[in-house]
Amino acid sequence: MEASGFAMTSRDDILIEITPQVLLKAYSCGIFPMAESAEDPALYWIEPQHRGVVPLDDVHVPRRLARTVRTTPFAVRIDTDFEAVIDGCAASRPGRRSTWINDRIRHLYRELFALGHCHTVEVWHEARIVGGLYGVALGGAFFGESMFSYARDASKVAMVHLIARLIAGGFTLLDTQFVTEHLRQFGAVEVDREAFQRNLKQALSVGADFLRLPPELSGADALTIIAGAMGEG
Repeated sequence: MEASGFAMTSRDDILIEITPQVLLKAYSCGIFPMAESAEDPALYWIEPQHRGVVPLDDVHVPRRLARTVRTTPFAVRIDTDFEAVIDGCAASRPGRRSTWINDRIRHLYRELFALGHCHTVEVWHEARIVGGLYGVALGGAFFGESMFSYARDASKVAMVHLIARLIAGGFTLLDTQFVTEHLRQFGAVEVDREAFQRNLKQALSVGADFLRLPPELSGADALTIIAGAMGEG
């Protein structure tokens, strides 16, 4: 979803308006925007030579994480607080003092959220959000953008719930943009641009539903969905 290094393809003119419709078209072509920093108002259009994906038919949930997902006191909710999620993704944290989420990114994805294309997976502990992620759904493809965690394993719990929701909703592609150690534990792999484009074309023809499951789902139910898709249940 997020990486420290990326290949820049082109820099947009600051004066050019990028609408949600333009952004969705870019996703359908395998391109996504990033900013160099929160202070830079320009956006870069990115199309990596190698793309990170989590194969939804070959997901791995580490045993310790599965135990955490099953027993955690966290509540996982969908699409209730976009602002809190993007604030968490944009916040500085140990090892990362700056962020690529600038005001234009915030505005664009806020509009996509209002249109029903951007979704959040939120991890709550009592009345406080402690982790989560957001991304864009288009056809049967989900494009993961960023995640954050204020509590141990919170972003991983969000990822498990995202995967379960995508499987149940009929999605065929989970794009993570890049592969990190955090994502490798779920089975994330790199594919070349041509393979990604083939997978994307197929996914865009699928009529998936991100909201097919209830807004709140237990960890045990999420794990059951994943295990069933892997032929383990």
